Amino acid sequence: MATRDRCWPPGRPRLTRLIVTTSRGQLGRAKTQVLRTAAAEAVALWEGDSAIAIQDLAAEVASEVRLVRAAEDERARHEHARDAAMVHVDPAGLAASLPGLGPAGATQLVATMGRPGRFPNGGAFKAFTGLTPRANQTGQTDRKHQPMTKAGPRTLRSQLVQSANTARRLDPQLAAVDHAQMTQRGATHRKALCVVAARLAERAWLTMARGEPYVICDLQGRPVTPEQAKRLTAERFTVTAEVRRRRRSSKKAGKALTWRSRRNPSHSAKLDTRRPSPRQPDHPKQDRQPDPTPT
Repeated sequence: MATRDRCWPPGRPRLTRLIVTTSRGQLGRAKTQVLRTAAAEAVALWEGDSAIAIQDLAAEVASEVRLVRAAEDERARHEHARDAAMVHVDPAGLAASLPGLGPAGATQLVATMGRPGRFPNGGAFKAFTGLTPRANQTGQTDRKHQPMTKAGPRTLRSQLVQSANTARRLDPQLAAVDHAQMTQRGATHRKALCVVAARLAERAWLTMARGEPYVICDLQGRPVTPEQAKRLTAERFTVTAEVRRRRRSSKKAGKALTWRSRRNPSHSAKLDTRRPSPRQPDHPKQDRQPDPTPT
C-alpha cells in the first residue's frame, strides 16, 4: 500500500490544475483521467513483481520532481527581474499588447529592437529580422518566391515565428494571411507561419514607433474583443485537416544526397595520362610531321 501511495498521482483536482496550467488551457479533465487510468494499470500490472523495483522507481520520480521544482523557483526569480526591467524600458506595455508574444517574446522584441527610430519604417525592421525573401534580380529578370535571407538575430526570428503560430488564432487579419497562404498559394504550414511572422514584425515596429498599444481588428478595421476575434477566426479562417495534410512538406530532413562517380580510380589515372587527341589545335604535338617511310 505504501508503494501504491508513492506511485499514485496526486488528487484529481490538483492534477487537473497542474495539467491546465502546464498546457496553458489546452488540456483538462480528459487528460487527467487518461493519466490516472494509465497509472492505475501500471501499478496493477507490476505491483509485487520482482522484475521491477517500484520503490526505487518512485524514489527516482520524487528526485526528478524536486529538481523540477528547484528549476521553477530559479526561473521565477529570473522572471521577476525581467518584469522589473520591462517596467522601465516599456512602461506602457506596448510589446506585451502584440498578439502571440507573451512576456518572453515581448522582452526579446524590446531588447533586440532597441529604439524604434533607428529603423526608417516597418519594412526595414522586417528586413533586419531576416524574414524577407532574398533578392535575385538582373537587368531582365526578377525572380520571386525566394527563400528568406535569415539575416539578423536568430533568436528574435525564431521567437516571431513561434509567436505567429499563436497570433494567427487571436488576430483575424493575421489568420486571413495564414489561410490565404495555405489554401490559395499552396504554402506549407511552416512557410505560412514565416509570412505571418513577417507581418507581425512590421506591426510590432508600428506599435513601438507610434507609442500606442496594439488593437485587434476585423478585416474591415473595426476593433473587436478577443472572444469575437477567436470566433471570427474559427468561422472563416480555419484550415481543414485535409488541406494541411496535402501541404505537408515532402522534403526529408538532413543534407541533400550527393552523387559520386563509381569509376575505378586506376581507370581515371589512365585516362589522365593518355595521349591527347590530335584535334586539339593548341597542342604542340599537332605540328609534328609523320616519320618518312623507309625505302
